[in-house]
Order: sequence, then C-alpha cells, then structure tokens
Amino acid sequence: MSRAFVKETDAETIELPERPVSEHPNFVTAEGLTAIERERDRYAAAYADALQQGDKAAIAAAQRELRYWTARRTSAQLIASPNRSEPGRRAGVAIAEAVHFGATVTVRRDDGRTQRFRIVGEDEAEPSRGTLSHVSPLARALFGKTVGDVANVAGGTAEILKIE
Repeated sequence: MSRAFVKETDAETIELPERPVSEHPNFVTAEGLTAIERERDRYAAAYADALQQGDKAAIAAAQRELRYWTARRTSAQLIASPNRSEPGRRAGVAIAEAVHFGATVTVRRDDGRTQRFRIVGEDEAEPSRGTLSHVSPLARALFGKTVGDVANVAGGTAEILKIE
C-alpha cells in the first residue's frame, strides 16, 4: 500500500493506559468537589494548549487526565457534613455524636501518639495534610463509633478522643 493513503496522524497517535478508577462510591466533601472541578478545568485547558502546540504526548496525557477527572466529577456524590452544636461550645463549632464521612476525628493510638484527621473522599485524601480516605482501614474501623470507643486497626488500637 502506498504511503499516500496512510494518514500520518493515525500512525503517530499516542495511547496511554487509563488511570484506574476506584470501585468504591465517590463520596466527596464540598471542598473535594471543587478540587475535582478545578482539576477537570485544568486538564481541559492543558488539552486545548497541547492541541494548539501540536504536542502529541501532551495531548495524550491531557486527554487521559481529562477523562479521569470528568468521570470522577460525573460519579461524585456530595456528602454534606452534619452541622449541630453542643450546648456550651463556641458558636460555629460543630460536634458530632459518631464518626462519619467529613468528620474531623482525634484518636490516641496504643503507642501513645495522638492523631487528628478529617475523613474525606479518595481523591482529596492526603494523610500528610491531615485528611484520610473514607475507604482507608482506619476510617472504616472508626465509622459509627463515638468518643471513648476503641477501634482495632493494623494490629493496634485507636481510642476516639474527639469528633468534630
């Protein structure tokens, strides 16, 4: 077959593997939903720029990220945090009765360490910044428990000191 009948762009298309998407429900906080939308918009702009530049590697990378963030936005389930106040607490500071999605939890580990984290969606979780995915073993062990309860996690225990 003559090269005259072959599109060069077809031969030069770069295909990248898809980013894996979690099988868990895509629960998000309001901040998480905003972050997903920001990423989707960022990659839409990157895709447009890559097209304008004719950069096939950048086009492929931006397309893959855009597909991922569009899928995450489509499947996002916004979970509103309960906002109730306990008598005697500062105005505007909510307290929860049981650990739930969106709660900020303070625990004491059996080795004496105290940790504080907020339970959030998978895409917004960053343990080094104090956020933990709702599907993590620790979060799953704590769901539904109240202050004073102890959860068994990773061969140790975590006592709930505070839930906000």
